[in-house]
Parts: sequence; structure tokens; C-alpha cells
Amino acid sequence: MTRRLLMLGGTEFVGRAVVEAALARGWEVTVFHRGRHEPPPGTRSLLGDRTAPDGLAALAGTTDTWDAVVDTWSAAPRAVRDAARLLAGRAARYVYVSSCSVYAWPRAAGYAEDAPLVEGASADADATDYARDKRGGELAAVEAFGAARSLLVRCGLILGPYENVGRLPWWLNRIAAGGPVLAPGPRDLPIQYVDVRDLAEWTLDAVEAELDGAYNLVSAPGHSTMGALLDACLRVTGARAELRWTDPETVLGAGIEPWTQLPVWVPPRSELHTSVYSGDVSRALRTGLRCRPVEKTVEDTWGWLRSLGGTAPQRADRPGVGLDPAVEAKVLES
Repeated sequence: MTRRLLMLGGTEFVGRAVVEAALARGWEVTVFHRGRHEPPPGTRSLLGDRTAPDGLAALAGTTDTWDAVVDTWSAAPRAVRDAARLLAGRAARYVYVSSCSVYAWPRAAGYAEDAPLVEGASADADATDYARDKRGGELAAVEAFGAARSLLVRCGLILGPYENVGRLPWWLNRIAAGGPVLAPGPRDLPIQYVDVRDLAEWTLDAVEAELDGAYNLVSAPGHSTMGALLDACLRVTGARAELRWTDPETVLGAGIEPWTQLPVWVPPRSELHTSVYSGDVSRALRTGLRCRPVEKTVEDTWGWLRSLGGTAPQRADRPGVGLDPAVEAKVLES
């Protein structure tokens, strides 16, 4: 049976990976997007801007039906609300790609899908902050489709080709530039992430299995380490670079911001590390989540980045990441 997918978005990062995976399975894919980027070949396009008046007119004007809708929206929840209400009678399942940010902060070590959630979120809200926006999107999907027909994919850190946030591309470009590189320690710092293509495959498997409810979607704790990630960057770029591992106290003492100025890295034994890199993903693993090695994620991201001339796309609604070379040099000289 040929399945029919409606992708809301689908031209960048997560949406694009889902579309490509669906096409590879022989699914019929419709992409609803703003027309800023071309969707993958083989899709049908519907144009519209969800933030504009009558922005869903192209969807309202068709009588098509779909086996699933996948939505990655991360701004005002009312955009999810409006789309979900419109499609409730025309799609069998609504998949909302959410985030582990919906859990209340700080998160306890080993937090699972039943952990406390952020308060103050609403399906009817305008944009507030990322956590409440994502939780509001979840509420909107469930309100329109019901618990049995909605799937909430709560992602952690997402890496891989098409990344438009800048984390792994920054590390690849920095190491490719060569010379001494500030590598924040310890080398064996455990990290959790999901390759965008593994996210896409699990999501489509979940649609086929008619799963519902919330799932934390990221690799198991310790799937990789900061050392393995940066070593892979060094290997695939073939750069004449030297990773200078620096203790966390020195990094923090220099006023360097974890996660943003040094992407992916957070201090060990910190509230931030517990909240970002200790999620329980046993539910997703039991339902078939498979995570490729970090070396493969890094290699394929480098290949994609080189195909673009080294400059990755950057989402306008996300701040840039990376460390000022002058700050890096000062720390390395100290």
C-alpha cells in the first residue's frame, strides 16, 4: 500500500530528511511550504505562509487526504492549532516534531516521558519562548486529533546533513581551518544526540506502526562522547589541527558560554549536562530507534557541507553559534 504524507515545511533540516526518507520508501509526499527553498524532487508542492491571513488557503482548497501529517513548527502554537484543525478530518495521524525542552527545568537525571512539563503553554498562544511554544504545539495537535491519533516526537540535540542551526558545521569548519583548537574537556564527556536521518526513519516507522503519545527521541546516554565527536571531525576534514583539551574550569573561567560559544559542549556534573544529556529513551529504543555511529554522522555532514562550499544555511530565528577566534587564542595562550 502506498502511503501518503503531508509535510508542513519539508525544505530544510528535519523536514527535508523526513521527506527524503518517505520518498525512498515510495510514499507520495506533498510539501506545504513558503517557497523560500525548493523541496526535494518527486514531491508535490503547495505554497502558503502559516503566519499570514489565509495562509492555509492552498491546503483548504484541496480535497486530498493523507495517512499522516508531519509538522516541525517551533514558533506561535496557534499556527499548529490552525493547521491541525483544518486537517483533522483529512489525515489519519498528526505527528508533531517537538523537543525535550518541553520538560520543566531543571530536569532530573534519567527523565522519561512522564516527567513534569513546562507550565503556561497554550495551543492558542502567540510566540513566547521555545519551550512553551513547543509544548503549545503539542497541545494543539492533541486537541485537534485526539490522543490516539497524535504522535509527539520530543527530540534532543539533532545533528546531521542539512543542519541549519550551526553546531556541527561550526566544529567542522573550525577544525578544518587548522592550528590549535580549544577542545572543551573532558574527552570522555557523554553526549546524546540523534542523527536527523535516524529521526526521520523512526518517525516514518512510527507512522506505519500507528504509534501515539510522546517519545523522547535521541540516542541513549553515552552513545558518543565529546572526544569521539571532535576526533571524527579531525579525521574527516584531514586538517592539520591539534585538539588541545582544556579543563571545564578554565573554559568557564574565561567567560565562554557552554552550548552556544562551544556548540554541543556543556560542563560535566552540571545541571545543564543532566538536563540535556541524561534523558531516558528506552521507549523509543523499544519501538525501533536505531542510531548510527557518530563517525558516520560527522562524515556525511562534512560531505554535505563541502557540497555547499563550506557555508551552512542558518535559521533566521536561531542565534549564531561559535567562539570568537581572539577569545580562543587567549585561552590557549594562558
